[in-house]
Amino acid sequence: MKRSIFLFLIACLLFGATSARAQENTIAFEKYELDNGLKVILHQDKSTPIVAIAVMYHVGSKNEDPERTGFAHFFEHLLFEGSENIERGEFSQYIQDAGGTLNAYTTNDNTCYFEILPSNQLELGLWLESERMLHAKVDQKGVETQREVVKEEMRMRYDNRPYGSFLKEISSRLYQKYPYMWPVIGSMDHLNAASEEDYVKFYKQFYVPNNAVLVLAGDFEPQQAKEWVSKYFKGIPKREEPIYRPDVKEPPLSKQVRDTIFDEVQLPGVFKAYRTPAIGEKDFYAVKMLAQLLSEGESSRLQKALVDEQQLAIQTGNFARDLEGPSYALAYAISNAGVSADAVEKAMNAEVEKVQKEGVTEVELQKMRNQLEANFVNQNATVFGIANNLATYEVLYGDANLINEEISRYMAVTREDIQNAAKKYFVKDNSVVLYYLPKPNQP
Repeated sequence: MKRSIFLFLIACLLFGATSARAQENTIAFEKYELDNGLKVILHQDKSTPIVAIAVMYHVGSKNEDPERTGFAHFFEHLLFEGSENIERGEFSQYIQDAGGTLNAYTTNDNTCYFEILPSNQLELGLWLESERMLHAKVDQKGVETQREVVKEEMRMRYDNRPYGSFLKEISSRLYQKYPYMWPVIGSMDHLNAASEEDYVKFYKQFYVPNNAVLVLAGDFEPQQAKEWVSKYFKGIPKREEPIYRPDVKEPPLSKQVRDTIFDEVQLPGVFKAYRTPAIGEKDFYAVKMLAQLLSEGESSRLQKALVDEQQLAIQTGNFARDLEGPSYALAYAISNAGVSADAVEKAMNAEVEKVQKEGVTEVELQKMRNQLEANFVNQNATVFGIANNLATYEVLYGDANLINEEISRYMAVTREDIQNAAKKYFVKDNSVVLYYLPKPNQP
């Protein structure tokens, strides 16, 4: 009893320190909007002579035509082809010649393009991004070039990787109506069947200023930055027609969905997903922490139980997807040699049931809080991390200041909240279970 009281007091002291650190790391920024609807966020940090530029468009795979999936991800590649004023292949060269780096990424909900440059090259980066927004080359030559790139990515990430199709297979069973049913990379058949007109239509609908946020973070003078933003972006016309957003309600699963995938694998794998709330909803934070409890670190419950103690699996994991629509948490385990998928699944279920029945300890809760606080600090330790987070919070949450405040939502989660989330969401009738088994030997 004395030891429990001592651990509780230590946890309280640690929580106080965590909260104090979270409050100390406030990210100051200025936000304004151009007449064409482009939102602009400025965060000045003169500690190093670099600047990060992030342009995030509110378009992801969920905004696609079900008969033309993969467009959002395809444009992530296509829009490096050049523009009316940038020769094909020169976009990246401009950045490299200036001593910078660039990249992009696509999710179910958004697409982000970014550059990290010496601070004296800020104007160059803004010009390049304005060209991408207004004058990008969307033609058959670029489409054919990038289609081969995407095909190779499909082969490397999905087709030729053991268990590589699990997200695609899970999503197609977890959703019946909401357009998270297909993977972000989409369908090569759809991309092959699309015409140049289809690609131009997608570009004109989503790559517009009133569907984007521009973030600058780093070493710059705000007044000069504003002048350049105005110079390069003010004249880009906004889209007057509505921008497509899916307006469908995903029905409850109501019963467990089970299936078996025979793949080029050596060991059985178990993948189990639970439907969970969208980002920003109260229960979402408890679900995220529940997933963290089960999988994060060598001392996580799944790792300790299935790998270290029972030796049923060689690898385990659990993560909660941060989605604008109905989200999900997914747990997986790769069986040890000679261990059946059924035995592994039972052991995974047992760990969830322990949380449902016994909850979590105060020490476990404090450990999770410390991990989360450290993650927030690390994410905001670079100008790109700050730029990306500001853009994400503004685009998906509608509130850039969550970069400073969201940590408090996690810190407000209690042991009871996590236990209740396990009881409410991590239940049989709210799940999809896939067994990945080795393909039978062929004669």
